[in-house]
Amino acid sequence: MSVAGAGEPRSGEAKPELSLDLPAAHSAARMARHLVRQFAKSGGLPEAELDTLVLVADELLTNAVDHGGGKGSLEEADLERPVRMRMQLGLDPLGWELRVSDQGGGDPALVDRLLHPDDLPDLEDERGRGFFLMAQMVDSLEVRRSADGLGLELIAIRRLGSDHG
Repeated sequence: MSVAGAGEPRSGEAKPELSLDLPAAHSAARMARHLVRQFAKSGGLPEAELDTLVLVADELLTNAVDHGGGKGSLEEADLERPVRMRMQLGLDPLGWELRVSDQGGGDPALVDRLLHPDDLPDLEDERGRGFFLMAQMVDSLEVRRSADGLGLELIAIRRLGSDHG
């Protein structure tokens, strides 16, 4: 795992950012959730926003483990091959931006249809409601090909004080 973080920005400096490069395993996602909460709290994110941010981070990281090449691995040792996921969290006085990328291939257009469905998701389906629910909690939820071309990147943006859902 590699971690990079920044404190409060000084005049002209970039906003605080937490960057994680992790194995695509649930144990790494669990650790990342704790780091997200700690980083956002120390960065001044209002207490009322912390749970929303951690829930969105959990959904994106879990999705990367289950569908983004990790095949639901609980621990790094369970991975059939080295598979990584990356997470970046940026904070500013107006809100936050969270990016999670994976190495599991995928079609951005197909995932975009899950993010922005024409109708409500099927409540009888065992899966498939996470993206829909997450989209109601943020101002923007987008998908694109990851920078390394091996998977997808999901970007969630939430502005403080906005009407969500």
